[in-house]
Amino acid sequence: MSKMTDGDDIKRRIPEIARASLAAVDWFAELESTNTWLKQKTPPPRSRFHAVIAEHQTGGRGRNGKIWLSPPSTGICLSVAYTFSEMPRDLPALTLAVGVGLAELMEKIGARGVALKWPNDLILAGGKLGGILTETQSGGAGDRTVIVGVGINVDLPHSMRNPMSARWTYGIADLASCMDTVPDRSELSPVIITSLMASIRRFESEGLSAFRSRWPAHDWLRGRTITVQQAGGEVTGDADGIDEDGALLVKTAAGTERVISGSVRVATGTEVRG
Repeated sequence: MSKMTDGDDIKRRIPEIARASLAAVDWFAELESTNTWLKQKTPPPRSRFHAVIAEHQTGGRGRNGKIWLSPPSTGICLSVAYTFSEMPRDLPALTLAVGVGLAELMEKIGARGVALKWPNDLILAGGKLGGILTETQSGGAGDRTVIVGVGINVDLPHSMRNPMSARWTYGIADLASCMDTVPDRSELSPVIITSLMASIRRFESEGLSAFRSRWPAHDWLRGRTITVQQAGGEVTGDADGIDEDGALLVKTAAGTERVISGSVRVATGTEVRG
């Protein structure tokens, strides 16, 4: 797959209204991590964005210390930093809002059946298509900056693709395996940046309520038997959507549990119920 062009070209491809809020777009052939790079930079001014794109990440990160691996020039690796003018409620739920926006975007470009695995995975045909990593950074005068990193597999080597499967196998999926035409990453990157900017802006003004009604259409876990590993132990039951603040609801023998954070495992071979 061909390489992307530079940051200036990516920025020019972003619609003018969104581009006006971009302080900068940086492009690198290689970075350790786009999130880490932004965390080391001065946060953008209030109500402004700073985006960075890498052809290849040597130390891409996911939640809970997991590693995000993507061969050079086979996917999208980018992050957006934004400094809030007003701190939104339930900030951890921003990851869910961004996920809804990305899933809807994937459908618009022709990738049908993209689902969301709470809290931050994009799923396609039983494999992981992408992931979201949201982190915060404190600035001067009490400002709070959020950094949202996104990784999307676009066209992986055939040896890395996960066979089409009805259940989660912790394999890998990519856009090329489900689309007639593989998206050009120079065209896809600015579209993803624009989606992130729109989701963050709307979350800032309306919170998760603007996205919660759209979550069920993409909820990959709902009705599946899951186990959530938390610091205080495990919760096992049937996934039952999300609460108003983005907590995962799990129906157990003792009643419904609210899960704020944790690592989710799906019972092998379970079918979606209800």
